[in-house]
Amino acid sequence: MTEQSARRPSTRTWVALAVALAVVAAVALVVAVTGQQRAPQPAATTADRSSSPSAERAPATVPGQPTAAVDEAAVVPDPVSVAIPAIDVTSDLLRLDLNDDGSVEVPPLEPDDQAGWYQRGPAPGAVGPAVILGHVDSAEHGPGVFFDLGALRPGAEVTVARADGTVAVFAVDRVERHRKDEFPTIAVYGDTADAQLRLITCGGDFDSAARSYEDNVIAFATLVDIRPV
Repeated sequence: MTEQSARRPSTRTWVALAVALAVVAAVALVVAVTGQQRAPQPAATTADRSSSPSAERAPATVPGQPTAAVDEAAVVPDPVSVAIPAIDVTSDLLRLDLNDDGSVEVPPLEPDDQAGWYQRGPAPGAVGPAVILGHVDSAEHGPGVFFDLGALRPGAEVTVARADGTVAVFAVDRVERHRKDEFPTIAVYGDTADAQLRLITCGGDFDSAARSYEDNVIAFATLVDIRPV
């Protein structure tokens, strides 16, 4: 056997290489169609927390994280930006309202993707559930501001800078994934006894026919501090 023939790849090697290239091509096709890789996903939530009053009146808090006292009579300043260090998120906050059909607006899909605060609900730091929404991704612009929201873990810090120069600090209690047709409306928007925060984005599988994701990823957090910038 000559040196040249000794180095020639075997049939098995060529087959393995062809399979590997086919896998790479398939992944490349998915990335080309969807704009980026799949976002981190928490396990799908099967229990309906909205049916449990205790889930609304006594939301879980992170061990060792005291719940900050809130003056219910105080005027709470509007939020201006949000930061989530654990997933490298910093974003100015847009103001979101209601669409004509009564659904909550979402931020526009733009290259400079930003999160938005639902301004008809409580401001972050006020008693009740403040709601901030952001996109997971788009085919045109790639990963969105909340692409990694599903990777958050209990205890992760979320800070919301406010118009008066203070910062509302929240600790994540849990992250859930729900089908959009089983959205936990009461758990997200229902009254709470203390200051809460909900961060919402899309998740689950992408429905190419509907051009939208099938699920929502929701991070639930509790106020633990209010401090100067």
